[in-house]
Parts: sequence; C-alpha cells; structure tokens
Amino acid sequence: MPATTDDRALVVRGACPHDCPDTCATLTTVRDGRAILFQADPEHPITQGWLCAKVRPYLDRVYHPDRLLYPLRRVGPKGSGQWERISWDEAIAEITSRWKAIIAEYGAAAILPYSYSGTLGLVQNSVTATRLWYRMGASGLERSICGAAAETAIQMTYGARWAPAMADVEHSKLILIWGHNPASTSPHFMPFLRRAQRKGTRVVVIDPRRTRTARSADLHLRPRPATDGALALGMMHVIFRDGLHDEAWLEAHTVGWRDLRDRVAEYPPERVAAITGLPAEQIIELARDFATTKPAMLKFSDGVQRHGNGGQTSRALACLPAVAGQVGLRGGGLFYSTSDYVSWDGEAVSHASECPPVPRIVNMNRLGAALQGEVTDPPIMALYVFCANPAASTPDRGAILAGLQREDLFTVVHELFMTDTAQYADIVLPATSQLEHVDLHKGYGHRFLQYNHAAIPPLGEAKSDWDVMRLLAAAMGYDEPWLKQSADEVIAEILDATRARNPWLEGITLERLQREGTVPIGAEVANLVPFADGRFPTPSGKLELRCDALAAEGLDPLPDWTPPAEFADRAWDDPSDRRLVLISGAAHHFVSSSLANVPKLAALEGTPYVEINPEDAAARGIADGDDVVVENARGWCRLRAVVTDDVPPGVAVSPKGFWGIHSPEGRNINNTTSAALADLAGQSTFHSNLVEIRPAATAASDATVHPAAAPAGES
Repeated sequence: MPATTDDRALVVRGACPHDCPDTCATLTTVRDGRAILFQADPEHPITQGWLCAKVRPYLDRVYHPDRLLYPLRRVGPKGSGQWERISWDEAIAEITSRWKAIIAEYGAAAILPYSYSGTLGLVQNSVTATRLWYRMGASGLERSICGAAAETAIQMTYGARWAPAMADVEHSKLILIWGHNPASTSPHFMPFLRRAQRKGTRVVVIDPRRTRTARSADLHLRPRPATDGALALGMMHVIFRDGLHDEAWLEAHTVGWRDLRDRVAEYPPERVAAITGLPAEQIIELARDFATTKPAMLKFSDGVQRHGNGGQTSRALACLPAVAGQVGLRGGGLFYSTSDYVSWDGEAVSHASECPPVPRIVNMNRLGAALQGEVTDPPIMALYVFCANPAASTPDRGAILAGLQREDLFTVVHELFMTDTAQYADIVLPATSQLEHVDLHKGYGHRFLQYNHAAIPPLGEAKSDWDVMRLLAAAMGYDEPWLKQSADEVIAEILDATRARNPWLEGITLERLQREGTVPIGAEVANLVPFADGRFPTPSGKLELRCDALAAEGLDPLPDWTPPAEFADRAWDDPSDRRLVLISGAAHHFVSSSLANVPKLAALEGTPYVEINPEDAAARGIADGDDVVVENARGWCRLRAVVTDDVPPGVAVSPKGFWGIHSPEGRNINNTTSAALADLAGQSTFHSNLVEIRPAATAASDATVHPAAAPAGES
C-alpha cells in the first residue's frame, strides 16, 4: 500500500512496465496529486536501489508537454496532423458505430487489434489484448515480433522456459553471452556478472558487434551474422568427437542424442570456420572449454534469433548446454527466460471458451502486407492499435505506411503521444502512463511478481487500456461480467485460477501483493536449479534434442544450419559484393520505440546513426560524421555515419527505436527491414537485412537511390 512520508507526501510502490527482463520495483513520491520523485526500490533483490538510464527520467515522460490528454478526431487527410478535440462519449460512439457497420458488411474478422509490449502488465496488456476481441470475434494477432522462435524452441526442447536466478551466475566458472548485450538490455544482470568476474569467472561474448558488454569480456568472438547456429553445431561436433559429453546423463535424460551426434558430425570445425569466419582452432578451444569447465552457463536473448534461420539457431543454442553436460548444475545450463515459472491461466485471462472461435490469425510482422491485400475474405477494414507503435517498430515500414493511408481503413490508436502510427489514425485516444493505473507484472529475467499501484490520477482525460476496453464492450452491447471487472478484480480472478494449478503461487493473493508490492514466486523456486532433478515438462519427460513435435509439423526435428534466404547469394569473400548486413539492435537509451521522444534520452542517444567499419567506409568514400543513405529495394533512410571497428567488415549496425517523424525525411531504419518470416513460430527477421550505404551527397544526385518502395506521401 502507499506509504506516508509526511502529512503531504506519499510513497507509492510500482513496477517498471517496459519490455526488459529486469522488471524493476519502483517508488514514486507524490505530493498534492503530483509525482515529484521516481526512484528504485532499494529492498528489491534485483533492482537494488538503482534504475537504468532509460527510466531514471521517467517523470519527464509522464509530464511530457506532448502528452495526449483528450480524444481527437482526424479532420484532414491521413497523416496531415489536422485534428479536432472530441469527448469520450463521441469517440466511443463513433468507434463502435463504425465497427458495427463493418461487422454487418464484412464480419468481425475484418477488425484487427494490434498490440505488443508498450507495457508488459497482465491487465493493461494481456487481458486487454484478448477479452473484448475474443468476444467480438475479431481477427487474432500472432504476436511474434520479438522472441517467438526462441520461446518455441526452448519450450520444445526443455518443456519450459526456466532460467537460473541471476545470483547463480556467481557460481559459474565460464559464461557464454551469445548475441546478447545485457549492459543495454538487462542492466541489472551486470552487477551479478561483475561479482562473478571478480571471483574469477571467465566471460566470453559472441556477437558480431563490440557491444558495451563485449568490451569487458575476457574473449570476444565475432562470427558472421546468422551463422551462430553453425557455430553451436560445430562446438557440439568437437564435444562429441573428443568424448567430452556425459553419455550416461544424455542416455538417461534426453531424447535423440545419438541422432544429434550424427547431425553435428556434418559440422567439423573446418566447415564451421568457413561459414562463420572464425578460425577453426578458436572453435575447437571454445568447445573444449565449455564442456570441461564446470559449471558453465550459456546466456542468450532475442536478437540472435531475428534471422531467417532463428528457430534452428535457437534450437542449436538450447541443445549445446545439454551436450556439454551443464544442465542441472548451479551456475550452469541455459539462461534465456524465467517466464514459465508462472504462466497465467489462459482461460481466466481471455474467457476464450465463452467466445466465438478466433476466425483467423494475422502475423504482426506482416502488417504492411496484410493491410495492402495479403489478408482477404474479409479484408482488414479496421485497425485498433495500443501498446505498440508499428509504424516505427515493425518491419517493412514503407508497406505499413502505405496501408495506413488507405481511405477505407478505419484506424484507432490509443497512445500517450502522437507517434508515427497515431498520426495516421482516424481517432486517437489518450492513454495513461504506468503511474496512472493499476497492474500486475512478472519479470522474465527474475522470479518475482510486482503489483503496480496507481500513484497519481490520470492526466487530462487519459484512460487506461483496460478502462477503454470496458467502455467499448458496453457500447458494443456485450454484457458479460468479465468485461466489466475492475483491474483489481481481473488480477484476483487470474491469480486464483493460476494458483489452483501452480503450487508456486501458494499464499500469493491480491491483498498480499497490494500490501508488499514485490512478492517472490514460491519458496521452492528461490533456490531452484532448473532441471537439477533430470525431469523435464516435455511430452517424453526428457530434454528433447530430437523433437518429434517439430517433425509432426513438417519441420526438422534436429537443429541444423541454413543461411537465411536474404543471404543466400551473399559472397563474403567477393570484394565486388558491396552489400552489408545491417543489424538493428537495441538502443541503449530506448526500449524499442518507447521513450525515444523523451528529450534527455534522445540527446543521450544522439541523432540516428549507422556504425560502419573503416574498411567499408573508405571503400565508399564515407568519413566519420557524414550523412549517408542506407538503402535496398524495400526503402531507404538517411543516417549519420559512425566509422568504427566496433563492427567488422561487411556488417553495419543501426539501433532501432528512433521515430520516423523525428527525421527530416520521415523515415527510420525499418524502411529497409524485411517482413519475411523465420523458420519457426512466425518469427521476425529484422537482422537478415542486406543494404548498401553511400554518402548522402552522392545519393542526392542519383535518382536510383530512392526506390519506388516508398509509400505515397513519403517520398
């Protein structure tokens, strides 16, 4: 509950809602209804009294002068920025009358809700993304832009995403941090890593880019992009070849280890060296070190899977600790996500059994194509966007903007700011910030639940995602009680239903969460070493190195390596192939596109830029600080060149998250990224992106630099 500091000030417990595994516990000091201080909870075992650079200035976001405070209706052409203020009653009436007309003509499947991780709250995200839309019979959304391939691969291999406690890294003797930059994307892991290093733990970072994390590693290996799966297969080849595997453990606790041994026999170090660009001797040494150093841990996150071969890459990475004999050891094994220690009861979240079947599923990565006719019978005639900014953050941005400009598409955006997406809406609704609503959060990098109290009243006429859903449901004539519940009633219902099948939630109630703020998942989990008992929640009860469930879906049941289709003809050793692999990884000061409009953070991140190796820059006549054009057949954008050997030859890096509307040309890096899907779970392929880079002065005089892929109104 809120704590009083004096007669006028309150300290309110909350949780950071953004898409980060740390899920920090926060304290907001409120005086006279206004938040005056936003701090970290010093008692939280992970947050430990400090916040990352992204959210330290959070009050600048809450009280940003550009906050949307009232509903708006478009009165000019789409994208023109011409609006009139309307009341909530007018907004809800117009939205639902338009929806009813669309349903009457096309059916509810013509309505598509689009959301993702603007908040990770149970109520304002998960429940809001399901209940109304299931009741309506609207199209479903395959929410696979971030971690779908790895999530699926790990669940099919291990049965659950159970990661070690962050503190267990201090027991590790060797840590492989693979395609992951926790210094920027999971900063509260870093103090645990630093303590481990001071105790003698060796850290190896595997990443094409010299990241902030890589700078402090004992060894940094730089394989070519999208070759990580081949490297993992090559390491397993060495482990099996040299007899470094634990055959008794594999025989007792896995399915298909001999099949995997036969598969990795196809990946000797010499072949893997040719694929990855790493010396064969280095591959052999790393494999031997990982198998003979006990305990050793492999930690990876989502960037490494955002390639056309992301599913098989994730499968290979997931299998490697098992072959090396590291699973079930404190300080060893696989560290990806803690999400499955608590999986919310799906029926309590959605009430799907009381609703019509979802008529179809639209992959969120294909939004631009879907709006332009890939989805038919019926076509998408209405779009409702919340907790997302797809015009900035979704691949193939040009196609999305072209779709949003359709005159027959009715678009509603519920947002805090006039984002890239909101400017193309017909109706814009003002949303609350995390300080203005109730929610419940669970971390995916730790094992705690955190209740978020509303610290201040909503600014202006802002409403939470769930409160808007309730208004829309009532106006649509839906009378189910689960569409009328308060946020706390929703939380209590889902907690009760989930606790009934998950003993780790015993004793965790709404009242306890409200009282304590942060509550650890069951006492048994606190010191749990994942899979130490050799049992796995898979169909076989074993770790499935060969996954027959994948075979049943027509997929390879064993991990393998195939280059992404985009790279099929990329000639690494041919100097005439001037195309660069563009990686659009995480910015240090933004969470995807969230926070990118906070002035302090935008200033720290700097103008949108692309890192390019000195060798590639010299070949193109590019100097550090030059304006350059990054382009391919999908589109182009203008960026500032940063010439650095932090990226190897043949690779460029431009952080994601910048809003197109902050660029003079109205573009960002997603004007170049592909909407192609990966090999598993509909995964995005942002990093399988070949581009050319040239000086902007040259581009301005060359008409071919501006491809016809740009949508109308964006050239």
